[in-house]
Amino acid sequence: MQVYLNGAYRAAADAFVSIDDRGFLFADGIYEVMIAHRGRLVLAEPHAQRLRAGLKALQLDTAPAGELIAIAEQLLDLNRLRDADALIYAQVTRGSAPRQHAFPPAGTPVTVYVNAKPMQSKPATCFDDGCAAITVADTRWSRCDIKTTALLPNVLANQAAHAAGAFEALFSRDGVLIEGSHSNLMAVIDGEVVTYPSCNYILTGITRNCVLDLARTLGLPVREGPIFADQLRHVDELFLTGTTVEVMPVTSVDGQAIANGSPGPVARRLLEEYRRYI
Repeated sequence: MQVYLNGAYRAAADAFVSIDDRGFLFADGIYEVMIAHRGRLVLAEPHAQRLRAGLKALQLDTAPAGELIAIAEQLLDLNRLRDADALIYAQVTRGSAPRQHAFPPAGTPVTVYVNAKPMQSKPATCFDDGCAAITVADTRWSRCDIKTTALLPNVLANQAAHAAGAFEALFSRDGVLIEGSHSNLMAVIDGEVVTYPSCNYILTGITRNCVLDLARTLGLPVREGPIFADQLRHVDELFLTGTTVEVMPVTSVDGQAIANGSPGPVARRLLEEYRRYI
């Protein structure tokens, strides 16, 4: 497989990053993930815009964001992925420099890495039967709106979910479920599609925004507000959204069934509309 690293396309086995790279030493970097459906990039411009916003927030060179789409297109060709579904991963770090907390000298080149690989589809049972989730306390920093590579709390949360035989871990902050370890969270409450408001405590997902727009197009009421953990037994439906999870029903949380324990009609309809859209 070919990857892009610092201005050149090369075999993945021949791509190396310095041990002094600040992404390795400090998680001082930003990343983005998008998909290509049958060779066509999905929601590419919103992904590039979010990458640009994250780079600006970390005071990094924003130029790589403008190159992302062209690089991704080239990798789809080089890796012969035009007839398949593919996952594109992009990462930009502050580059290589002697280890110190302050930024390296002005002009230090950033490290830009992009790969494109065949996408591993989720089992159909995840959508037909729904998935299980657990809740975990949200111990992350207060700028989750920036898609940084510092994902250790997410890793530990998702590992806890896997150890419990669940698919996803839902972060709980002050009794409110705000998002998953690698997904956004939505509920259907009294006929409304409810999701936590866009703010610094969540990563506002590209798929999240797309699904909310689809819900409005279908005439479904949409509200940004809290999903209380202690009121899950009263919600009509619960589901995840994300680049890799699409619209995935959650049928149990911490061993407690959601509604009747089966995927609901809203999640099914939104999944159908999302797949038709892409």
